[in-house]
Amino acid sequence: MIKRCIIAVIGCLLFLAAFAQETTLPVYKQFPQVPPFDIVRVPDSAHFKKADLKKRKATLVMVFSPDCDHCQHATKDMLAQTKLLKNVQVVMASNLPYAYIKKFYEDYGIAKYPGIIMGWDQNYFLGTYYQIRNFPSVYVYDKKGQLVQEFIGSVPFEKIAESL
Repeated sequence: MIKRCIIAVIGCLLFLAAFAQETTLPVYKQFPQVPPFDIVRVPDSAHFKKADLKKRKATLVMVFSPDCDHCQHATKDMLAQTKLLKNVQVVMASNLPYAYIKKFYEDYGIAKYPGIIMGWDQNYFLGTYYQIRNFPSVYVYDKKGQLVQEFIGSVPFEKIAESL
């Protein structure tokens, strides 16, 4: 009798293990909407959240590091082609100290581009959400806030713009 119970329990466990659904998708693919971020905006230190984004407008989220050569080149490339960003809001976020981000903001003249919001992701929420492994990491969302495409590392801005 005990032997049958043990066999039945083992059988149930094997059955459950065989049919258990384990998701291996990263969070941003499980929930493909613009994430609920909160960054400290440069240069005024005001908080900027997902709720502050304009409705019915495509969004480009770029997680970067001010001291990353690839990020510097990607930013130059993007700024050289701002005409491609006419109907896009850009959120650039970094977890490095605010002073580094502010210097980057000033060095690249981001103030001249009102469609670009740059800020400090003080809790590294976006880095964790997107499971960042390389900089820059760019995520493109359509007008409905749905993920369209991701670009990791050095990617020509023209290619990113094609998905906008």
